[in-house]
Amino acid sequence: MDNFSRCLAFTLNAEGGYTDNAADPGNWTGGEVGRGALHGTKFGISAAAYPNLDIAALTLPDAAAIYRRDYWTPVQGDALLLPLAMVAFDAAVNAGPRRAAMWLQQAAGQIADGILGPASLAALNTGNPQALAQEALVRRLMFYTNLPGWPHFGLGWLRRVVKLAGEIML
Repeated sequence: MDNFSRCLAFTLNAEGGYTDNAADPGNWTGGEVGRGALHGTKFGISAAAYPNLDIAALTLPDAAAIYRRDYWTPVQGDALLLPLAMVAFDAAVNAGPRRAAMWLQQAAGQIADGILGPASLAALNTGNPQALAQEALVRRLMFYTNLPGWPHFGLGWLRRVVKLAGEIML
């Protein structure tokens, strides 16, 4: 299994199938609860990010193509070692590619501009990939605890990050 397929499998498992929980801002085309239409999320592809997409009719191959184009490629998934690629990809899906890149850059002691350029990639690929991946996960958790949705969604986010930490230790 190639790195993208392995990372996608983990993230799809974490994201699950179709949901239209009205309390989740991502399920609304306007990106806020009650703003726009409640079109839901499927395979982690949300109405907030893709307001013109028929979320309920989304197929797995279509979702995989979106993931590769909009999340895997921006975090340089093909240029990262597997634990870092998995952490970066899952974070990109859950919090955006720029923020995912920033967490990796912070873990590697680089300027956190959200763009994984040559200096950031060199620092990530010459460092200890397990330690860097774990540090990026810690930074991700710290970010989540400060979100307004933490009381409602925090336990799920925490479970996801803990499961990811276990996955990258294999």
